[in-house]
Amino acid sequence: MEPRKEAATEHRVRASALGSMPGTDPMESVLVIRGELGAPNLPHLHQLPERGIGSGPIGRGAQLLEALPVDLQPHGWRLSAAPGIDAKRAASALRTDMNVLSDALGAEESGGTELKIQFPGPATLAANLYLHHGERAVGDHGARRDLAQSLALGAVRHLETLNRATGGQKITVYIEEPDAAAVLAGSLPTASGYRTLRSVPAAELRGWWSVLIEALHGAGAAEVVIGADCDPGSWTKLASTALEAGADGVGAAASSLGVPGWELVASAVESGKRLWLGCLDPVGTMPGIVDGVAAIRRPWRQLGLGDAGLGALVLTPAGGLAMVSPSMATTVLGRLAGYAEALNQVRVDA
Repeated sequence: MEPRKEAATEHRVRASALGSMPGTDPMESVLVIRGELGAPNLPHLHQLPERGIGSGPIGRGAQLLEALPVDLQPHGWRLSAAPGIDAKRAASALRTDMNVLSDALGAEESGGTELKIQFPGPATLAANLYLHHGERAVGDHGARRDLAQSLALGAVRHLETLNRATGGQKITVYIEEPDAAAVLAGSLPTASGYRTLRSVPAAELRGWWSVLIEALHGAGAAEVVIGADCDPGSWTKLASTALEAGADGVGAAASSLGVPGWELVASAVESGKRLWLGCLDPVGTMPGIVDGVAAIRRPWRQLGLGDAGLGALVLTPAGGLAMVSPSMATTVLGRLAGYAEALNQVRVDA
């Protein structure tokens, strides 16, 4: 196969992670992340689900909504007139995490100038937040429109707050959309469980993402990436929609990329976009550097992409790390950094 043209922008391969970490100690997580993923890699703002209610992705992500408070009900988080006590705890935990990160940065002599943050996107929040009568917000056109607009406003506020807290770090935003495929397919169950909600058109989803991406770029985000893990056919549709909406990159576990998905990746890379590749299963067998790098390069070369274009890759675990031990989380992040270093050597030698 003829080698494809290289990516339009010069990048180096970097390692990062998807957010969640084990344990309940925010400083311990910050030190592990920054120790294993310091410059030239991309450390992330941690999430600690083991702290309990409000520290999971939905409760935490809902704290970004502007003028749309939430409270916690037996069936899940609900849009409400005023924030409930659990929402206040979630907001407090988020502030604590940002303050701890700020303290850690202040103590570093040269810890790098870049940071990655993540939060659920509008489709996933709409699928998991409920209205007063108990149905999902995604089933109401007006509610999901308001939620998408609220998230765009709140994400800008969050980015600006974090920028001040970290002394002007260059921030990449990773928007997590694990439920976007179900929203498009119309496979989410109603409150009764006897039927499913009507599917949302791809054009509407693209509009939500476009507004959010434009707002984040306007607030100074270095890059905005949309990631989703789902079946290969759904991922290809979602990734195409994300790129049309203006995303700087797309993310997925390697298992979500079928042949059409890899072809889409090739086209995106040629246009200067990034692929955030979940290439290491945190609960599975952990390949060594040689085998891990070979597995990453194999589909790349089959597409005709040259090694010099490997810099379009950001390597991540294939999932969050909350379910593994702290020592294993450290090992996973260190191994990803090793993959990135080896791939950069391959890229330079190409």
